[in-house]
Amino acid sequence: MLRVVLVFLAMLFPLMGARAASLQAMAGQMVMVGFKGSHVDDPGVQALVRDIAEGRIGGLIYLRNNISSLLETGRMNGLFQRSAGDLPVLIALDQEGGSIERLTKAVGFTEIPSAARIAARRSVAEAEQIYAGMASGLANLGFNLNLGPVVDLNINPDNPIIARYGRSFGDEAPTVAAYAGSFIVAHHRAGVLTALKHFPGHGSAHGDSHEGFVDITRYWQPRELDPYRILIGKGLVDVIMTAHLYHRDYAGGRGVQLPASLSENWIGKILRRDLGYDGVVISDDMEMGAIRAHFSLRDAVVRAVNAGTDILLFSNTANYRTSLAREVVRILIAEAQGDAGFRRRIEESYRRIVALKGRLSR
Repeated sequence: MLRVVLVFLAMLFPLMGARAASLQAMAGQMVMVGFKGSHVDDPGVQALVRDIAEGRIGGLIYLRNNISSLLETGRMNGLFQRSAGDLPVLIALDQEGGSIERLTKAVGFTEIPSAARIAARRSVAEAEQIYAGMASGLANLGFNLNLGPVVDLNINPDNPIIARYGRSFGDEAPTVAAYAGSFIVAHHRAGVLTALKHFPGHGSAHGDSHEGFVDITRYWQPRELDPYRILIGKGLVDVIMTAHLYHRDYAGGRGVQLPASLSENWIGKILRRDLGYDGVVISDDMEMGAIRAHFSLRDAVVRAVNAGTDILLFSNTANYRTSLAREVVRILIAEAQGDAGFRRRIEESYRRIVALKGRLSR
């Protein structure tokens, strides 16, 4: 009986927190931004500290130019975390291995092979050992979210952003899920969260959404959902990242060509209803060409949240400004004040984010 009560309370507290938290506090938790600077005293770093302390962001992302040394990176991350309130701040980066690494041997971090090379040459158990070393290194520096593993199936060998860089573990879902599972388990043991990407599947695409609009209607295959289905079924998923990929049959939008990251059909119906996922959904960078060239900031933010996105990721590289977080939060608040349904979406996202952060130690 006591166990039942404890489970009930664990489910109830996030809901109570959503009601108690201010709208601004809830909206701020949905924002993750990039920054300028690589030392604790840099103006961009100090601006980010203020955003964290004042509840305007719930997460931040590192790019390679934010890293000058391992020592300074650890100092910045300690400062960021100390600036947070009751909830820890998510400190994220893309550290996949191979070409996609923010921490490199140039600053003294041990680099590892790409996903394709690991799957070709190592067993799943050996892969877990490799990823354990990387995850431990991330944790020691204060990172708590690695934006990986990639679970795209390597369907198109000429893919310019997945196959080209060896980012996929293979072209079969069981293999991809097994190696991705080793990546996740290794990170969990180090206390680091992970994010599956790029939903609903970038491996068959013939374009790169960093550059512009990518239509996967002719190429995408339903089996590209299978790695998500397997890993969700195993209870291993912390976060899922949506891609800026357009499929005519799933987009919705009433005449507007919506990529998966802005589509309620993909997130609300396929991911949440059909695959049974109720965890945190994060967008890919909302400043990629596929979004920036087709949607205003307000339109992109509102559509992403209505579609089911919980965390809005902005690299803050297209038009860098320290005011970006404030702009996004103002959009969220203004929309919620005029639309009760939108406010409920913010409360849902806040509940998921609180539950996710509850698994982190400070």
